[in-house]
Amino acid sequence: MRCPRCNETGTRVIDSRDLEGGSTIRRRRECEACAYRFTTYERPEGARLSVIKRDGSRQDFDREKVRAGLLKALEKRPVTLDRIERAVDDIESGIRARGESEVTSKEIGGLATEALRELDQLAYIRFASVYHSYEDISTLKREVDRLIKQRQGSED
Repeated sequence: MRCPRCNETGTRVIDSRDLEGGSTIRRRRECEACAYRFTTYERPEGARLSVIKRDGSRQDFDREKVRAGLLKALEKRPVTLDRIERAVDDIESGIRARGESEVTSKEIGGLATEALRELDQLAYIRFASVYHSYEDISTLKREVDRLIKQRQGSED
């Protein structure tokens, strides 16, 4: 494991913890060269999963792309990185639980949209406005009105 600060390979594990019922191991590490401390996560590699893009091309599933999309939508929003990681884990495990080797980018986008709806409604609107390509302000307003109605219904 290379140190993210000085790029040396000598690191030692300070602490290890099981997360998500043992499916992930969180390790705190310390660089032996510069004493920088950082965290790594180890997950078992699952079966290969391909994403079918809108243009019909295929590429390997990359959880970092899902994470980056959520982070972008949640920029400057009061949501912890831990909650974002759990959402990414939930999206990936939901896809893998289907037992299929391919998934469409549309399905991944739908799962990300639902995760954002639960995490932060403003981030959900940000993501949905781009993902669903709202063509005018009235379409966006209808979606916001729907969210307001949902929120009022859950408060009763």
